[in-house]
Amino acid sequence: MMIDTTETGTWLLIIIMTIVTIVTRWGGIFIMSYVPINYRVQQFIAAMSGAVLIAIIAPMLITSDLGGKLALIVTAFGTLILKKPLFAILAGMFMAAVVRGI
Repeated sequence: MMIDTTETGTWLLIIIMTIVTIVTRWGGIFIMSYVPINYRVQQFIAAMSGAVLIAIIAPMLITSDLGGKLALIVTAFGTLILKKPLFAILAGMFMAAVVRGI
């Protein structure tokens, strides 16, 4: 299926993606309203957030340039050492900017 990216096609794509986003968010809340939150479910949810983060970061580590790789390494070790993700992310961003000369 091809959608023309003229003005009408663009608005149609925005509306479709809005509907998909709302349905997935509300659907997750609706489904989880029927799941009792016990210790095992809490552990699963905690593990999933880490798994999603790794799934996002791993391809970046493989395909990025030296600045991106060093930024990811600094962020990872900074989080482990400082226990403050915001500062670790800022340090990673600074490392990428320094290496890339921005």
